[in-house]
Amino acid sequence: MKVAFFYCSLLFSGIQLMAQDKVDYIKVSEELLYAVKTDKAVTDFILKLNQVSQKELALQLQTDTDKKVFWLNIYNAFIQISLIENPGAYKSRNKFFSNKFIHIAGHSLSLDCIEHGILRRSMAKYSLGYFRKPFKSKFEKQFRVAHLDYRIHFALNCGAKSCPPIAFYTPEKINKQLDLATRAYLKNEVLFNKEKNTVELPAILSWFRGDFGGKKGIFQLLYQQQLIPENVRPKIKWKKYNWGLALKAFE
Repeated sequence: MKVAFFYCSLLFSGIQLMAQDKVDYIKVSEELLYAVKTDKAVTDFILKLNQVSQKELALQLQTDTDKKVFWLNIYNAFIQISLIENPGAYKSRNKFFSNKFIHIAGHSLSLDCIEHGILRRSMAKYSLGYFRKPFKSKFEKQFRVAHLDYRIHFALNCGAKSCPPIAFYTPEKINKQLDLATRAYLKNEVLFNKEKNTVELPAILSWFRGDFGGKKGIFQLLYQQQLIPENVRPKIKWKKYNWGLALKAFE
């Protein structure tokens, strides 16, 4: 009886130890981004992300909520990490965004992989949001969102002056956070001229117009945000995107 109790105690202790040792990788993504903001070392977080097994990461990223939180934080963190170390990389932006310098679960990913493959559900980068990529990796198909959420465009910070500010996304608050990010960005960027019946819109809405449901969807968004009167349909003027480098643009 005493021997049985002893082994049960050991087993229970082992289970407790395993539970204590389990890493929350969504939390790691938040901590990595916070380390970037506070100029702390990021090496340990990057190592954890590289060493996690694909299976373990998939178990923790099963819902779109968890996937959006994790990948938004990862994208925003690695933009800053890379450009703080080498701001000159921004001179060749196509190369910068396609460079596979992010190592997650033993896979090398680019910023484009995360944005267009995972967060935009395999959308082709230059298709205005109307066509999907013809070829997708198994990793991308496993970790991409089930439903594209246009609000991510107001949460991704690519390092440019026209980008939305950086926030720390959490599973408990992400819907409220994305709503606030959408409202704040559009309020600052949309300019309606009643006399000329024109509306100036940020370039993001043009580049990814299919993500928003085309022109009809864009107008619905403007009505919803009360940025133009519901009984008008002004002529759209697209604003130029300011690609000037702007690092550490945290909320």
